This record gives sequence, structure tokens and C-alpha cells, in this order.
Amino acid sequence: MSEHGKTQQSRPTADLRRNLRSPLIVLKVKLEEGTRAFFGYAKNISRSGMFITSVNPREPGSRFPVEIPLPDPICQKVICSCEVVWRRQYDKKSSHEPGMGLKFLDMPEELAEAIDSWIRTQAD
Repeated sequence: MSEHGKTQQSRPTADLRRNLRSPLIVLKVKLEEGTRAFFGYAKNISRSGMFITSVNPREPGSRFPVEIPLPDPICQKVICSCEVVWRRQYDKKSSHEPGMGLKFLDMPEELAEAIDSWIRTQAD
């Protein structure tokens, strides 16, 4: 609440790094490993990778396919390979969520460009 008693709503903004990133909190991601499937939630995404929350993040260097349903206006499902580049273990004292940073290995260029365009609309 603000000092005037009104709730201030702030829209998440894109994070400026090497590649623009945008919050994507409700995205459910499917990771395949043999016949087992793991569903996680992406907290941000860029053309080159994403962060997935998980209490059991995989080891850096691990590679696996990922299935990502992209939001409006892209409305496509991406299936590509990724690699874990970093992980953060659960720590009850930490204010950061546990999870892992993934790098896309074979994201189709047209979808990478569509993600970039979508992120730019989120940054406005």
C-alpha cells in the first residue's frame, strides 16, 4: 500500500544482461529424462536460456531436452536441448529460490528472435 492507501502495482520489467530477459513466472517447463518427466517453472527467459525453479536442480554440465510452451503472442511449443550452466541449492536462510540456469543448445533462430521481440514488448 502506498501512503495514500492505494495499492501500487508494478509490472515486472525485463532484466538487461547479455541477452534481454523477461519474467515468465507461470510457464510450466517439461524436462525429459528417459521415461521420467520433470515439470518446473521458468522464472525468466531469454533467447539464449532460462532459469527454472527446482528444489532438485541438476548438476552443471547436464544436458537434456526441454519442452517450453511460449506465451502469447508467440503461442508455440519449443522443444530443444539445453545444458545446466549453474545451479542454486535450496537454503532456508537464502532469499533466492533454488533452481538452475539453462543454456539453449539448439533453439531455432526464428523462435529465438520471437522470444527477443516478446521480451522487448515486456520492457516497454
